[in-house]
This record gives sequence, C-alpha cells and structure tokens, in this order.
Amino acid sequence: MDYKVVIIGAGPAGIFAALTLAQAGLSPVLLVEQGKDLKDRNRHAANDMLCGWGGAGAFSDGKLTLSPEVGGFLGDIVGTGALKDLLAEADGIYVRFGAPDRLYGGMTPEMEELADRARLADLELIPMAIRHIGTENCLIVLDRLKEAVSRSVDIRTNCRAVKILADEGAVRGVELSDGRVVRCRYVIAAPGRCGAPWMKEQARLLGLPSQASPVDIGVRVELPAVVFKEITDITYESKFVYYTKTFDDKVRTFCMNPYGEVVQERNGSMITVNGHSYASKKTANTNFALLLSSAFTEPFDDPIAYGRYIAHLANLLGKGVIVQRLGDLMAGRRSTRERLARCLTRPTLQEAIPGDLSYVFPYRHLLGLVEMLHALDKIAPGTASRHTLLYGVEVKFYSHRIQLSPELETSVRNLFAAGDGAGITRGLLQASVSGMLAARAVLKRESQ
Repeated sequence: MDYKVVIIGAGPAGIFAALTLAQAGLSPVLLVEQGKDLKDRNRHAANDMLCGWGGAGAFSDGKLTLSPEVGGFLGDIVGTGALKDLLAEADGIYVRFGAPDRLYGGMTPEMEELADRARLADLELIPMAIRHIGTENCLIVLDRLKEAVSRSVDIRTNCRAVKILADEGAVRGVELSDGRVVRCRYVIAAPGRCGAPWMKEQARLLGLPSQASPVDIGVRVELPAVVFKEITDITYESKFVYYTKTFDDKVRTFCMNPYGEVVQERNGSMITVNGHSYASKKTANTNFALLLSSAFTEPFDDPIAYGRYIAHLANLLGKGVIVQRLGDLMAGRRSTRERLARCLTRPTLQEAIPGDLSYVFPYRHLLGLVEMLHALDKIAPGTASRHTLLYGVEVKFYSHRIQLSPELETSVRNLFAAGDGAGITRGLLQASVSGMLAARAVLKRESQ
C-alpha cells in the first residue's frame, strides 16, 4: 500500500479527520484537495469560493452551532446525547486553534422569553449556543489547523480524486487526476458541498444506497440592524422555523449576520447570494437568509437541478444577483435604482441589480417567504417594512444522503463518508465531528 488512509477533501470534515489521525500518530496518511492552498484562495474567484483548504467555510463568518438539532443529521446516527458531547469536543478544538472564547445564546431567561414571543407569532425558536469566529478570523484558525496537520499528513492541494476504487466489497484505493492510482487500506470521502455531484456519482458507481435530500431555496433579507438588535444581542444568530398557512411548507431563518454584509457567491456559471459578518468591523445592517425546503417524489429525483434552474433564472433576468424592496414586491412592480435610492436600508451588495423577484420564484415559494416575513414582523417590528431588501436567489444544495453505519462506514468495507458531501451535515461543527468519527473508526480497526 502507498498509504494507510486517503482523505478526500480539505473542508472541516477532512481537516478534523486528518487532525484526529495525526494526533494518534497513524501514518502514512494522504489528504487530497481539488482546490487551492489557503494562501492562494481568492473569495472573489468562482473556483475558490467553495473549493480549497478550509472548504466552503473558509470565507464564511465561522458560526459554530453547539446544538444537535441544527447543522445536520448526525444525531440520527450516533444519538442526540453523544452528538452533544462531540460538538462540545470539536468546539474546544476550534478554541484551541484560535476561535474566540465568547459563546452566544443558550437556554437563558431572555431566550425563554423570546421563545414564548415566537410561539405567539406561529414561529418556533430553536434555542442554541453559538460561537462566532468571524470571517477574518476563519483564515487564521484554518492556517493553524493546516500547520498542525501537515507535520505528519501528506497534503496535496490542486489534486482531484477522480474515482474511488473498490474490489470484492472493500475499498482498495483512489485514482487521482494526475493519472496516479494510490493504494490504501481506508478512504474517508469528505468532498464537501462543491464535491456533492462527484460524491453522488461515486455512490452510483459503487452501488452505495442513498436518498435525495431536499433543496433549500430563498432570499437573503437585509434590514437596519436595529430591527433585530434585541434578538441578536441575546442569540447572535436566531433559528426560527415557520410552517406556511397556505401550503404548510417549512420556512426557516439561516445564517444571520448582525452588522454584516451581503455578498455574492460564484459557483461555475451560477451566481448566488450569501452573507458574512466580521468580528472586528460592523455595518449598519443585519442580514439573514429565508429558505423554503423543497422535497420531491416520483418521477423527479434531482432537487439540485431544480435549485440550479431557479438560480440560473435569476442570473438570466438580473445578470447576477437581483435586489428588490419588499414594498415594491408587494406592490407588484420591479425595483429601480431610483426607488432604491429612496430606500432607508442601504444595500451592502453594490453589485446587485434592481429587479423583480416575482419573475424568479414560483408562486408557492414567494408566498411562503412573504408569510414568514410577516410572522417575523410580530417579534421584530420593521421586518416587513417596505424598506426591507430582498436579494435573490440564495440556494443551499445538499448531497444525496448516503446510508452509513454508526461509524460512518458505507456499504463498501473501509470506505467512510463524512461532511456535507455525504449529505449528513449542513454546518461547520457537525461536519468537523463527522470527520472525527470516521477517523476514530479507522483508529479502532487499526488497534484490533
């Protein structure tokens, strides 16, 4: 064998798998990442935004959510109690490598009062503790993690895994983009969000049982920070869930950024919207996503293609990201630069093009998003103001969820899957935990 373990992907799952193996002294280990090294990545480049050392989290604002109810489905695999302990352990590692000490939220009296107010507005507040690293600090933490891992793990960036090789029901190695076949005893596949289509294809080729995951489609909401100040002072990021009156669809808040900025993401030819917040600088606005989950049944089984279609439609109409005042949307007219100039909310994404999101979203989606805004207005007056800005579209793609054992092993022996690419996580901390779990399973077998 060339290596005992090959790890595919250098996002949170792959990094924490490598760190766990390195700290245990297991070698030789190879980590391959199709994107660039951290120092070479550019947040404004399409190919760098999601790929490279640190994965999609490198240019995020680094929220670590310490709740087993948010950020993935590991609780279904290992149990809620065990996951809670694992999240705390992974969080402690981030702190050791430079994440700030401060925690927001938790079940405090203020949080309980906010949860009661949410219920009166037909909203469910998911209480949780959050650690905010900050966009500028994420790079520092990731660089320190790389330094620790690289002491005993062979890291190759700009190196794509083409195919996972298996024979007689067990993994045998990985074929790389340079034509080399690397033989190994174990593979931990953690390709991340940008590797989701690749992971789906590998699952098909290897015959791994999997199921389609819903796609989340919605808008990025931007409003004056004072509107949500009372809430963000308590929780920093609040997770509200709403079920629409008309269709009973689930709508949720996601990635709330107090005093943050709206940014655009490039993923190949597709441009979508996202949000960041820094630890050391502030804007006058708060932004967050409103996402509506869409699941499909026969005969359609490709929710990722559906989400891409909606995103490309917005790009076709707006030549990129579209921004619209809520007041213009409700009045049935497009926003213009003249109308935006009179808007009390000053947009932080200057590249967004004024337009009309009613041409982009299906009626069912648009109605659900508007219902949610009015529900939020009951606990944060001003949310449904005509001066609230809506950017579209924001899409969260999730891989086919691969069927895994409690050790995160697939139906192919010694092939483990972790992170967002396996469809089992949706956030930094659960992805990190999944990498730890897969690596520990490898270490257990090596010790037997």
